Amino acid sequence: MSKSLIPAQRREYIQKYLATHKIVRAADLYDLLDASEATVRRDLEWLEHQGILERTHGGAILSQRMTFEPEYQQRAQNHPEDKRNIGALAASLIEEGDIVFINSGTTTTQVIRHIRSDAGISVFTNNLNAALEVGEAGFHLYLVGGEFQSRSNSLAGRFAIENLRQVYANKAIFGVDGISLKHGCTVPSNAEAEVVKLMIERTLGQIIVVADHSKWGVVSNFLIATIDAIDKLVTDEEFDKSAIESLAAHNVESLIAAAGTEIIA
Repeated sequence: MSKSLIPAQRREYIQKYLATHKIVRAADLYDLLDASEATVRRDLEWLEHQGILERTHGGAILSQRMTFEPEYQQRAQNHPEDKRNIGALAASLIEEGDIVFINSGTTTTQVIRHIRSDAGISVFTNNLNAALEVGEAGFHLYLVGGEFQSRSNSLAGRFAIENLRQVYANKAIFGVDGISLKHGCTVPSNAEAEVVKLMIERTLGQIIVVADHSKWGVVSNFLIATIDAIDKLVTDEEFDKSAIESLAAHNVESLIAAAGTEIIA
């Protein structure tokens, strides 16, 4: 590509590239645009200021907005194998004697499904769907109560909040609709956000996020945690490698759930 491109042309090219690929490495842009590192950096800074992208370690991701909450069944159809593997790996992090907060969502449902049936643990959750599926679990499973949220098959509201105030956990495992270095972990429902924020506040131990690769760069309406509040991310093999490096710079350990390696009780 010719060096004669003006800034507007370079930035339009970057936008089109991100619209297709979602993620770009700065090193690739040097070659694609035949531009210097300083020029590409200025272009990325300008586009970030416009809200078009978010710069990451060594590149950028497309800023994607989720402004409404999808139906539970609709979400369950997205990346089901990745979610099963993530759920299995996250469940293996739960140790004997743990008290664990787990929120609603399709990936956290997989976490609860993969907890050992004879585990000597207690799980407090607003995930109604998972609670109904578990049946006669060998571990202690507590629903936090509250108002039924039909879109997410979950419980939230004042009763859920008041019940959570009676408990401290030593681990919290929660799913998100979006995760971003700049905007943190977000969900589309304020009711869910209030529940998860309180779970995190009352956790005296590790904060673990479970999210497949499609959640990276997505920003929804309500913040539940900044990146610096997270200890671990459990994700799949397609999660962007530069994102893992960026998260590591914030002291977030990324655990990769490989395909076909489910951990079964």
